[in-house]
Amino acid sequence: MTFINKRIIPICLFGFLALFAALSITFMISSGQIQIFFLLVPAGMAIVGYVILKKFVFDLMDEVWDAGDALIVKNKNEEIRIPISEIINISYSYVTNPQRATLMLRHSSRFGSEVTFSPLLSFIPFKKSPIVTELIERVDAIRKG
Repeated sequence: MTFINKRIIPICLFGFLALFAALSITFMISSGQIQIFFLLVPAGMAIVGYVILKKFVFDLMDEVWDAGDALIVKNKNEEIRIPISEIINISYSYVTNPQRATLMLRHSSRFGSEVTFSPLLSFIPFKKSPIVTELIERVDAIRKG
């Protein structure tokens, strides 16, 4: 779902807004009446859409895989290995769409000191991810020693 959220949804959203603006301009030119409202609304929706996508989607890693004692994190064409012992904290939001898990790292990585990903999608709304819950327990066990 990360691919759809990061690549397909923005193309559809901004493509629809561009199409709406183009059709509005075409109609305004053919009718001879200029209505600035029909240009401001898609521009405003594009700005709000971009801000929301930037806040909740664009910072997600493409893939995160569990490798036992570490996590393999892939984003764009880069891949890093994060040992479980490097994770200080995990914040998890399961009531957002997409769900988000953020790993706070002891030392900054190539992707920064925080790595955010979306766990596997559950078809049951508001259900916590068992993968993230288990990861939280593993990090806590390492922290307690």
